[in-house]
Amino acid sequence: MIRLHHVPQSRSMRTLWLLNELGVAYELQVWPFDKSLRSADYLAKNPAGRVPALEIDGECWWETGAITELLCERFPEPGLGRPPRHPERAQWLIWVHFSETISQHCAILTQQHIMLYEDSMRSPVLMKLEAKRLAKCYEALERRLEGRDYLLDGGFSAADVSVGQAIYMARHFARLDPFPALSAWYARITERPGFLLSRPTEAHTRLYTRDFYEPWEVA
Repeated sequence: MIRLHHVPQSRSMRTLWLLNELGVAYELQVWPFDKSLRSADYLAKNPAGRVPALEIDGECWWETGAITELLCERFPEPGLGRPPRHPERAQWLIWVHFSETISQHCAILTQQHIMLYEDSMRSPVLMKLEAKRLAKCYEALERRLEGRDYLLDGGFSAADVSVGQAIYMARHFARLDPFPALSAWYARITERPGFLLSRPTEAHTRLYTRDFYEPWEVA
């Protein structure tokens, strides 16, 4: 039995997308983005009080990078991982974990634009700085993707899932338009059924209610 504890438009979307790509059966438990994640019941699954938590075969895994590595080891047949001693192993690990660099900037921007309710708490300077840091991440991806369809020469992998989900969040704060290779790659991977199944449905409360949040805007 596999059960994913998930908040729409959060890092747990990364694990949801990967499960869809792996083609394994799972149950989905959707949580609101509120203090219920601090309940004793949930903290027993993820002591940080965050998503994802993945229940699998009597264990509970957390941290998306670790979950990605473990799932690809558990289900190697789709070829989404790169096992030890594989020639692409190092690059696979680098890009799987680079997604967290992107996500950290997104987390700060999400806090500034959405989670802080008083304008006096927000910092336009910090908003602009973090949006520029996202653009630097885009530059690194643009260089990597020039002449490639995917992050690895061997084809689509969990690295594309991990970074793709981070870009799904980042594009709310930094535009992809100036980066043609990155834009083409993002369009390519988000046409996949695994991604489409991981998006929030109409029944879900969305964290991001706008398509884009201007860096200088204080709502």
